[in-house]
Amino acid sequence: MTNRFILNEVSYFGAGARHELPQVLERLGRKKALVVTDKGLLAVGTAQKVISVLDEAGFPYEIYSEIKPNPTVTNVQQGVAAFKASGADCMVAIGGGSSMDTAKGIGIVVANPEFADVVSLEGCAPTKHKSVPIIAFPTTAGTGAEVTINYVIIDEAKSKKMVCVDPNDIPAVAIVDPELMYSLPKGLTAATGMDALTHAIEGYITKGAWVMSDMYELQAIRMIAKHLPKAVEEPQNEEAREGMALAQYIAAQAFSNVGLGLVHGMAHPMGSLFDVPHGVANALLLPTIMEFNMPLCIEKYGVIAKEMGVDTTGMSPEEAAQSACDAVKSLALRVGIPQHLTDLGITEDNIPALAAQAITDVCTPGNPRDVTEEQICELYHKVL
Repeated sequence: MTNRFILNEVSYFGAGARHELPQVLERLGRKKALVVTDKGLLAVGTAQKVISVLDEAGFPYEIYSEIKPNPTVTNVQQGVAAFKASGADCMVAIGGGSSMDTAKGIGIVVANPEFADVVSLEGCAPTKHKSVPIIAFPTTAGTGAEVTINYVIIDEAKSKKMVCVDPNDIPAVAIVDPELMYSLPKGLTAATGMDALTHAIEGYITKGAWVMSDMYELQAIRMIAKHLPKAVEEPQNEEAREGMALAQYIAAQAFSNVGLGLVHGMAHPMGSLFDVPHGVANALLLPTIMEFNMPLCIEKYGVIAKEMGVDTTGMSPEEAAQSACDAVKSLALRVGIPQHLTDLGITEDNIPALAAQAITDVCTPGNPRDVTEEQICELYHKVL
């Protein structure tokens, strides 16, 4: 078996790293940027921290901000039109997964116009050309989209999240500046942090995991367990913010290459059908699905427990494995994650529609334990 591992070419880390942007653009030989961000980040001034760097450097740009929290095919198509009209030759993506995923979709379609319908990009589309260069600035510590070969777009016609996997979409440069995350609200810090933990745990136990990916995911689990509570409870804690910014990037490097599992497979329909924030959906589902997977993950769960600070001395392998599930549940409760689907407006009548999408989701086959649609319904009922 051959294992493939793809990373972006250049990344910058640390407080104030956004000031590297002018030299990055010069090195890439770019002349004008389309800034891809959302209206919320413009309103609170977070995006302006990056835009002001462009202003100070006198680098021309235009802004595209028509992006929903769960971005759609329409958002991408409008962005393609905005890119072409602007005369830009690169993009500066500022935001969480929504902005970066939209930028990826725009960049791929501009470079590969035969995929202009966007829906044909679902799965592993055979694109031929690299995306328009994207310089990605994450403003949340969760998705890791700045370093992944994945992006997720909603097909409005089917009310379905399309997971697109394409090495050509990876941003040319990632600039991970934790100062862009200091103003992130507690709820969003918690949800995106638990999203990063889900990436790390699913990337560690997925069928495609191997020694290289395990190395990354275990480090990410260790750092998230240490830094997420403080990032939520002390939003201005620089060490915690920087730790989470780095941890989510580390987790994403691995899961991007080895895949995820049933947590994501079941979370995606919650976003497409009910607009549930992706991190919240993942965090709510994670402990329950960990228990479902436990029979095939006893040894790895024991390792997860230790990385999360559990003293497993004297425990049986099964007890240590259960303690990992309990530690994840405890962390989710500590940072305020909702625990029931009904808290999110989802009822028992909605479960069949959720399960029908989850069983066909591109992430589901990566789960370590094979699953049926009936079992997925049962798992949704457990968190109802």
